Amino acid sequence: METIGIFGGSFNPVHIGHMIVASYLTQWNFVDKVWLNLSPQNPFKDGDSLIPDIKRLAMLKIACQDVPDVQICDIELSMPRPSYTINTLRLLSKRYPKKKFKLVIGADNWNAFDKWRDHEEILDEFGVLVYPRPGKQIQNRYVDGMDVVNSPSIDISSTFIRNAIAKGRDVRCFLPPGVYQYIIENNLYQTPS
Repeated sequence: METIGIFGGSFNPVHIGHMIVASYLTQWNFVDKVWLNLSPQNPFKDGDSLIPDIKRLAMLKIACQDVPDVQICDIELSMPRPSYTINTLRLLSKRYPKKKFKLVIGADNWNAFDKWRDHEEILDEFGVLVYPRPGKQIQNRYVDGMDVVNSPSIDISSTFIRNAIAKGRDVRCFLPPGVYQYIIENNLYQTPS
């Protein structure tokens, strides 16, 4: 049975840190494929700085176009908001009964995982792969259903990218090929978030 890593995020915008983790998970055989799951609204985040879903989805398509085994998942765009991961994983399992799904999250999210809706069910039904984040210690490493993935980590965030663009910086080296051009052509993130 094919195992799919579900790597969710607002991807506002997608950057090379996201792509490094996704590629590592597939190439080092933690999962067969990674689906970058575009979240329209994270229940823990303020949605004010989000650009429209369609533009974030377009950047994901550009980012994934030449990356083997990394694809886009837009299932949450048609689900009730805010998005709860347990509902997403269960709906994916129902739609794709011949695939096994695992959640992919960073150490920062893992350290607050007990605040997620139905977090124990996520661990029991799906499992969680936790990747390192600079400056974050991975707490509770020995939990059933959780595995630490020692992927390369890069100290970069979408907030850093947005703020740099707003200050007129050229951040093409921090983004997957083609994403910076899309941002400039569509005049995105020109004001501080």
